[in-house]
Amino acid sequence: MQQDIQTVTAFLGDTSLVSGSRMIVRQRLEERYPGDLGAILVFDDATGKPVDLDYWDAATTAPAPSVGRPRLGVKAREVTLLPRHWDWLAEQPGGASAALRRLVEAASRAPGDGRKRKDAAYHFMSHMCGNLPGYEEALRALYRDDSAAFDGLIAEWPDDVRDHIRRLIAG
Repeated sequence: MQQDIQTVTAFLGDTSLVSGSRMIVRQRLEERYPGDLGAILVFDDATGKPVDLDYWDAATTAPAPSVGRPRLGVKAREVTLLPRHWDWLAEQPGGASAALRRLVEAASRAPGDGRKRKDAAYHFMSHMCGNLPGYEEALRALYRDDSAAFDGLIAEWPDDVRDHIRRLIAG
């Protein structure tokens, strides 16, 4: 099961068009709206930030050579640590790479994801909801963890926008 696939959601005005991987969303948009993609906004579901889709034909673009284990999705990158950190990592079962992977997995599953989900909702709301009634109050309620007030403030917002915000908050 691969959990690092980036999902995105496309909107035309207040209407959600399609959600899924970047490739799937790009394909569906090209099928449904050939040559008329200018008004469509696409948002990263993890961050809530707008993203650009690459509309170049993927078949004509050769993948860049990669260091690591590309078939497994492993990328080799530089990590800078103090000597005592390297010493500790060397003592861990499986070596430094395995220990770092375990630490990153544990940290990514920690309860701190709530803040990331709120931030994703904030980024999406800042692009899509700034002119909607109760926008600023809704943001305050979101970060105050006042879900009753938040739900009340966004209740009259367009269905697709409201549903997407709730999905971002839920994770």
